Amino acid sequence: MMIELVEVSKEHEEQAMAYRQEYINHGEKINGTNGFVRYGNYDDWLEKILDQKTYEHSSTSTSATTYFTIRKRDNKIIGSIQLRHHLTEELAKYGGHVGYGIRPLERGKGYGTAQLALILAKAKELNLSRIMISCYKDNHASAKVILKNGGKLAREGYNEEKGRAIEIYWIDLA
Repeated sequence: MMIELVEVSKEHEEQAMAYRQEYINHGEKINGTNGFVRYGNYDDWLEKILDQKTYEHSSTSTSATTYFTIRKRDNKIIGSIQLRHHLTEELAKYGGHVGYGIRPLERGKGYGTAQLALILAKAKELNLSRIMISCYKDNHASAKVILKNGGKLAREGYNEEKGRAIEIYWIDLA
């Protein structure tokens, strides 16, 4: 699979806004982007994402790096993925180190599995020995992506804020 992760930047603006619009057209939010769907102004969102790279780790905040997944043959954004450098109290309950999504019209082609594999290499560069990742219990495609990358189901839970059952997985990076 010929894809690569590139950190979000100004040069992606036009294509990123089209990526965002595809999610809006499908009535979905974009996981792994810190609310990109809510931002009509790319520069405002980009500033937030770039600032987040330098957050101090605490019980309520963590630094994170956000990437677009680019298909090399046509340089199209096909996904987004965020690597959180530590777990906050909330992320330890419901989220995890990674949030990701594949654009609706590119799903079912193996991109999610490849994208997650690439972020695992980035997590190793941060000296993380294992990462936590979650998905909604009814999101079977995401669960398959996690399992194909070595995920082990640790527990099931319930996100009361979202009103949905979740599954929490761990992936060992050693």
